[in-house]
Amino acid sequence: MSLKVVFLLLGAALAAGVAVGYYLRLIIALGKRGSMELEIKELMVKAQEEAKKILLSAENQAASTLKEARVEIKEKEEAVKKNEDRLIKKEDLLDRRQADVDKQIEEVKTKIAEVKKIKEKVDQMEKEKRSEIEKVARLSEEEAKTELYSAIERKHEDDILARMQKLERNGEERLEKKAQEILTTAIQRLGNSVSPDILTTFVNIPSDELKGKIIGKEGRNIKAFERATGVEIIVDDTPGSITISSFDPVRRQIARVALENLILDGRIQPAKIEGAVEKATQEISKIIKEKGQQAAYECGVLNLDQRVLAILGRLHFRTSYGQNVLQHSVEMTHIAGMLAEELGANVAVAKAGALMHDIGKAVDHEVQGTHVEIGRRILQKFGVSEEIIKAMQAHHGEYPYETPESIIVQVADAISGSRPGARRDTVENYLKRLEELETIATSFKGVEKAYAISAGREIRVFVTPSDVTDLEAKKIAQDIARRIEAEMKYPGEIKVAVIRETRVIEYAR
Repeated sequence: MSLKVVFLLLGAALAAGVAVGYYLRLIIALGKRGSMELEIKELMVKAQEEAKKILLSAENQAASTLKEARVEIKEKEEAVKKNEDRLIKKEDLLDRRQADVDKQIEEVKTKIAEVKKIKEKVDQMEKEKRSEIEKVARLSEEEAKTELYSAIERKHEDDILARMQKLERNGEERLEKKAQEILTTAIQRLGNSVSPDILTTFVNIPSDELKGKIIGKEGRNIKAFERATGVEIIVDDTPGSITISSFDPVRRQIARVALENLILDGRIQPAKIEGAVEKATQEISKIIKEKGQQAAYECGVLNLDQRVLAILGRLHFRTSYGQNVLQHSVEMTHIAGMLAEELGANVAVAKAGALMHDIGKAVDHEVQGTHVEIGRRILQKFGVSEEIIKAMQAHHGEYPYETPESIIVQVADAISGSRPGARRDTVENYLKRLEELETIATSFKGVEKAYAISAGREIRVFVTPSDVTDLEAKKIAQDIARRIEAEMKYPGEIKVAVIRETRVIEYAR
């Protein structure tokens, strides 16, 4: 019983302790809450006071900024107003100036009109004055000018002629001497044979009996041969020969070789003809290639396209006035190289231009155009340099002399073509050229007679001394030379010599 009481008392004591502890805790918590609320109120008061201060400062700053902005706006408005006033004044000034300019323009127009009227009046007066002078002198203005020039020429003819001769003599002597030295050196160093190479179109046959075999039954052999070679075979009464006719020198040579081989074989029939022509074509192609390479190697012109060399080799079968064109080109190349060395020009360009100057003649019967233009197109197609093209294109005067090498090529061409024995001409062309020379010379007023001499390389013109003065004689020589250059085709150059001779004849009786 007592233990239960003890436990009850302990439980009661524990409950009482718990109640007391909770009450004390509650009292303490309420005390702390009161102090925190007080602190919060104090903080709120402080924050309100701080906010009032910040708001007051912001209002003061805003008022100050607004005041400054109003001052600035006012200043800008005043500046804008001043600018407007200044612009208005400038516009007024420009308007006044424009009015002044318009007024001056009108005054200038008026003055121009007045000047034109005065000029027209002066021109009319000058015209009337000139008409009166012409009436008095009975000469027009042009006639008076001509008469005045003629009188001055007659009065000072000797002085003018002497002065011209002196200038020409002084300049020509120096240039002629230097040119002679250079050309003489080049020609002496070359020393080539002067005999021309003449290619024939005749094929010799051992007997006239072969003519029948060549013609064949009903002409089938000759027809097959002409069809295979593209040439014309002329079998006439000429003993021991047959003529091959063709505008293409290469075809003519193929036909000649094929026909000679057939004659040697003795079996002439269409099947054999085709084989002989094919074999001859291969032989001629090989010769063409070799001749082109040989010419380039001999002249020292390297790095040329093989197709250019093949075209160049075709010139071996081409002649001009009896001169082999390939040999002429090789000879020209040596001369051009020597001249270029003497003159300090580009030797390689001069030699290449000289070697290929007539390359167009290899195909001029197949392609339209002059051989110069054809040659230019060939060299451009195969990538030959522009300097070489310029050097070769001017040798006949079709293009201007753009480089020193172009002049050298033209001079070398003249030397090679005009040297003694280099070229030959037919009798018909020779006589025709002589006749044309004399006709041109005698067509000029004051010419008494004219004679073509030195195989047509010189024309001597005799003038009437009473009708032609020394000064006019010089002009006639120049005019004749120009007409010959413009109207005639000839190798080399033609010398024009005008002779004015005064003869006084009296008889003693």
